[in-house]
Amino acid sequence: AVSLLSRFGSCPTLRHWNGVKHLFRYLQGTKDLDAGYLSDPHQARSQTGYVFTHSGAAICWRSTKQSLVATSSNHAKIIAMYEASRELVWLRNMTGHVLRESGLAVGQEKEEPMIIYEDNAACIAQLKEGYIKGDRTKHILPKFFFTHDLQKAKEVQVVQVRSSDNSADLFTKSLPTSTFRKLVHQIGMRRLKDLQ
Repeated sequence: AVSLLSRFGSCPTLRHWNGVKHLFRYLQGTKDLDAGYLSDPHQARSQTGYVFTHSGAAICWRSTKQSLVATSSNHAKIIAMYEASRELVWLRNMTGHVLRESGLAVGQEKEEPMIIYEDNAACIAQLKEGYIKGDRTKHILPKFFFTHDLQKAKEVQVVQVRSSDNSADLFTKSLPTSTFRKLVHQIGMRRLKDLQ
C-alpha cells in the first residue's frame, strides 16, 4: 500500500489522501506488531518479496518492484526466487563468517541446505528441472535458474508451502487481517502487550 500511494506523492488527489488516512488508521491498529504478478498494472511490473528467519525471527527481508516485465505469475516467481537466492548466498556467507569469528562454528558438521518456501508448484518443478528451452520458458533468461544450481549443490532446498502460510506474501500483497496476523506472528513479530 505504501509503495502504491508513494507513486502519487508529487500530485496527490483526494482519493490518494483518503488512502493515506486509511493506511494510517490501519497502521495505528497494527503498530504492535512472495511475488505478486502485475502488482502494478500501470507499469506492468510484479512485486518481489521475501523474508529470511532464524530461530523464529525475521533477520532479512525485502519488498521491491521487479526491474523487468514478467510474462506470467510463474515467470514473476522465478525472478523473485533468483533475487532471494542471491540474498540467501550472501546471508549464509555472512552468518558463517560471524559464527567462525565468534568461535561458535567450532565442531559443526557440514551445513544443511537452507530451505526456501514457495507456494507455486509450477515454479518449484521448473527450478528442480533447471533451464529447459521450451515454448513456455524460452523467453526466461537462463541466469534466473541460479536456484537450480544451488539445489544441485545441496545448498538450498525449495519446499512447497500453502499460499496461506507463505510469509513472503506480507511483502507482496494486501492480506485479510487474520492472514496478516498469522504471518506476522510466523516471522517472529509480537505485540508489545503480549510480551509484558
